[in-house]
Amino acid sequence: MDEWQLFWTGADVVAPASEAGVLDGWEGLAARESQLGIRTGQPILLSPAGRVDPRLSRIFKSHYFARKSEGTRQTYAPCYRVFFTFLWQRGLNWDEATPEDLEDWEDWRLRGLGNRNTITGSTWGKELAALRLLYDIARKLRFVADSPVLLRSFVLPDGTMVESAELAPADVRGSDVKWLTPRAYRLWRDVGLGGMLSDGLENPSWPGRNDARDTSYADLVYSSGLRRREGGTLLLAELPELTDRRYYAGKVGTAVAKRAGRTYYASHGALRTVEYYRLSTRAQAVRRAQMRGLYEQVPDKRILEEVTRRRIARWSEPDGRLGQAHLDKLNVRQRMKLFVRAADGLEPAMVWLTESGMPMAYRSWTKTFERASERCAAMGLTVFATPHMLRHSMALRMLLALNHALDRRLGLTPGERRRYEEAYGTVWSMVKDLLGHLSEETTKAIYLEPVRGLQLETLLNDEDHPVNDLMLSELARRTGLILDAV
Repeated sequence: MDEWQLFWTGADVVAPASEAGVLDGWEGLAARESQLGIRTGQPILLSPAGRVDPRLSRIFKSHYFARKSEGTRQTYAPCYRVFFTFLWQRGLNWDEATPEDLEDWEDWRLRGLGNRNTITGSTWGKELAALRLLYDIARKLRFVADSPVLLRSFVLPDGTMVESAELAPADVRGSDVKWLTPRAYRLWRDVGLGGMLSDGLENPSWPGRNDARDTSYADLVYSSGLRRREGGTLLLAELPELTDRRYYAGKVGTAVAKRAGRTYYASHGALRTVEYYRLSTRAQAVRRAQMRGLYEQVPDKRILEEVTRRRIARWSEPDGRLGQAHLDKLNVRQRMKLFVRAADGLEPAMVWLTESGMPMAYRSWTKTFERASERCAAMGLTVFATPHMLRHSMALRMLLALNHALDRRLGLTPGERRRYEEAYGTVWSMVKDLLGHLSEETTKAIYLEPVRGLQLETLLNDEDHPVNDLMLSELARRTGLILDAV
């Protein structure tokens, strides 16, 4: 073996069967890890020599690394594995890397002759950020004298001094199109996810096995602005109860959010499609799984007994033990192991299920969206989408709607508008909260780019152009930044 291997800690790991006492003491592993400050979901890198470097464990349990979101940690750890393997095959340990080694690695990853899996500049930027973090922590802990990631300093126009990695990619250019108009979204959803023909007619050859699931997930994300992981790990108990409101408030659990839990808002129409999926396609998948006895075969499942008004989840283990935790504390793995008792037997507590009836991994939505965009392209359509594009689109729609509501529908004068903002915050601040951003500047600079320089106030106060599909289509025509269906 000449490669490093990556594993993850987990407090809820079940001890595998073994002979001759090979795994004696496994049952107390979680307690010992906790005593040592090792966190659940912490990466473990095993060298080709079969050893775990305690210094790497120190790095991964440090607050510098642990405070990163679960998604970031899961992205960074594989970067370490492949870079350490590259070093090992050069006869070097991870702590012996030099700037020259990193330059060779960058050349191989981006341009290496014979490398069939070269990466893009944006992917290299993520890998470089991962390596910079690890070696910065290692230097703080005095495990290495210097980092192989060399930095250069430069001054921004406002006088701020910033540092950037010398090997930072120069060819990173994200797609200009980050938003969809409502009609572009509907066309992409109906054709790509729903199997309709481009003229709006039903496709008789469409198998239609998962269209209710896929379209309802897309509607929910497009309506609420939830991130892929946030929307993809929802529990049935976390869905707002439908009444007669236009929008409903729900909660994003802290453990599955990027930084912190927050309140999100979803439209009645979007939640109604989720309810239709629950009663149709999802119910059929559950019934098939029950008939095959799949849920009874899950060895480490937890039976969710109740969720209190304070969002405390209480469950029972297969051996009869009871447990509880706040919904904010339940991570992705724990959510996928939760089941509830239904009329015909057990069923998963998570909303989104695979065709076999098992909880669906949230990362699978990326491939689902890619296939939908490929179907649209095969029919000669130029519309496409990613989960994050739907989130962008929600932010833009909300900005326009909130501005319009304040300036037109409430009939506020400039003075009244200022007093309203003093009491409730600016529209930018409101959208920032809906997206779960830490900074209002992030919302302005990244998510709502197309409204810059468009004389927004004049546009929004035009009595002949209310906030609707036509307004967003006009923005698409004028900016070239929003995907529309023409």
